[in-house]
Parts: sequence; structure tokens; C-alpha cells
Amino acid sequence: MQALTFHGKQTISYETVADPGIEQPTDAIVKVSQCSICGSDMHPYHEREKGLDHGTVMGHEFVGEVVEVGSSVKALKTGTQVMSPFTISCGNCFYCHEGLTARCVNSQLYGWRQSGSGLHGGQAELVRVPLADSTLLTIPDGVSSEEAILLGDIFSTGYFCAANAGVNPGGTYAVLGCGPVGIMAIIGARELGAEKIFAIDSVPGRLSLAEKFGATAINFPRTNPRSIIDEETAGRGVDAVLEVVGSAAAGRSAYELVRPGGTISTVGVHTESQMAFSPVEAYDKNITYKIGRCPARYYMEKLIPIVQKKKYDLASVFSHKMLLKDGAEAYRIFDKKQDGCMKVLLEI
Repeated sequence: MQALTFHGKQTISYETVADPGIEQPTDAIVKVSQCSICGSDMHPYHEREKGLDHGTVMGHEFVGEVVEVGSSVKALKTGTQVMSPFTISCGNCFYCHEGLTARCVNSQLYGWRQSGSGLHGGQAELVRVPLADSTLLTIPDGVSSEEAILLGDIFSTGYFCAANAGVNPGGTYAVLGCGPVGIMAIIGARELGAEKIFAIDSVPGRLSLAEKFGATAINFPRTNPRSIIDEETAGRGVDAVLEVVGSAAAGRSAYELVRPGGTISTVGVHTESQMAFSPVEAYDKNITYKIGRCPARYYMEKLIPIVQKKKYDLASVFSHKMLLKDGAEAYRIFDKKQDGCMKVLLEI
């Protein structure tokens, strides 16, 4: 099959690799129809996260058709159109029952192989899905393939960020970073009743999209976000910050913008070795800090009805559609944000 594979820092190849096969009776093989590049793919791409084996198939956002199932798979059959969260999960362990499917005892992330073990990703013609019955979901009526891809990662992640922030109708909130996950966090906050949401970024196109989804845009290199927020909150700061960037600068900004007794909800993938603020600073502000990987499999089912209502044009975050064979160039465009690139959908 053809796939996009990792070969070192900022080096993605479109090449022929071995087709995946059934390895365990709980496996399924999915023929991928569409996949996409995620912001978190940039961490191994730039080797901010190190250890990824060369030759690993990239990507964790995909949809497609089941073409083969293991002998123990009962809920799926060949020909079923399916979507997947970005990690697999068993559905039976303590963490799965708690709704924390991202920390399933059998969890693995697509597109991460290290020292010869792990899962290949979905930026390929075929992908092997372990624990298929409890991982994959049939794409329901009223959900497009693009929306299904978003359910499997960034819509679930954005909503999770808003839920962890404790968003409610009476609060004032700030979203740090208006890339695809930030836009989904704005939508999540709106679904939870937020009326006052500040969207903070430096890219005009992203801020314009945030405004379309009901946020008040702040271009932080041009305007001091704290001065605007102080005017709206009598100098307190926001009730919660939804931080989706995953950098030390964003972490520090979140601390500076949140009010005493407020919450910082972080879903950005952090790779730095220490917090952006000290325990003393957190103590002195009575901060609640919530961070971690989204349990996407849990949230996907909860969010399907929102997608089916077509309240939001979720697929508008896809700024570019390209072919898988042009994936190396797609990575470069996405990385450099060329041509206003927000998110790339790859067609097989």
C-alpha cells in the first residue's frame, strides 16, 4: 500500500509499505478514504517529541471502510463505514468505565512506533485497528466523512477542553490559540452556554473564523488581551482559560489572564520540562489546573447529536484538500501556514 512515513526531522515520504494484516482476533483492517494532518503531528515532525521509529506511518485522524475483521470482532462487518478516535481502547477497564478512554490500560496512539512496537497511523491506504469493536464507531446518518474525522479528534478535544474549564452560561472565558482545536473549543464553550468568549491569536484569518463562531477576537501582538479582559471583568480576569497551544508562552499567558479562583484547562500537547508558572504562583491565585489527553472515544458518542443538528459548519476548519500522494508537501504547507492553511484534508 501507499502511505506517508516518517524519516527524521521534517522528513515525510510517500512510499510503498507492507499492507497491514490481522494480528489479533480483535483486529479490523480499514480501507482509508480520507485522513487529515493534526497539529499534534507537528511534534514528531519537528522532533519535539523524540523516539519515533523511522518508517512509521504517520497520522491519527482517518475514516474509511472495514475490509477485514478478526474472528472475535462482533459489532463490525466488512463494508461498514467507520470513524475512529485517535487512540484505541478496550471499553472494559477501570479507565474506560470512568470515561477516560485515552488512558485505557490497553491504549495505543495511532502513528507512534518506538523501538519496533506500537501502531502505524492512518495516513495510508489501509490501517490496522486493534480492539476494533470498542474503538471504531459506525458513521451515522447525518454525519459527513469530514465531520467524522473531526469527531475522532479535534471536535472531541475542543469540547473536552471546554468541559474541563467548567464553562457555564454566566462566565467569561478566553481561548488561547484559534487553530482548529481552538475553534472547536469555542464551539464547545458555546454548547455549554458561554456567551462571552475571547479568542486570542495572532493570525487574522483564524481570528475571523473565531468571530464567525461567536467569539470576540483579540490579536495579541496588536492589543494587550489583559487590558480588554480587565474592562469586561472589573479587573478580575476570566473565569477560565482554554489553552490549546501547548507552549510555555501560552501556559504563562493562561496564568496571567485567569482570575483568582479560576480554572486553566489545557489540551495543547506540552513538550517542555516544567510548568510555565510556579507552585507558589498557583497557590497564591487559588488556581484549578486541568491538563491531559482527550478521551475522544468517550466524547464521540456524546457529540454526534450536535453534529447531526448541523448547528455549526465544523468542516470550515479544512482550508486545504490535497491527495495523499502530495502529503509531504501538505505537511510543509501546514507547518508553514502557507496560503492561510488551517487544516489539511487528504484524499486517498
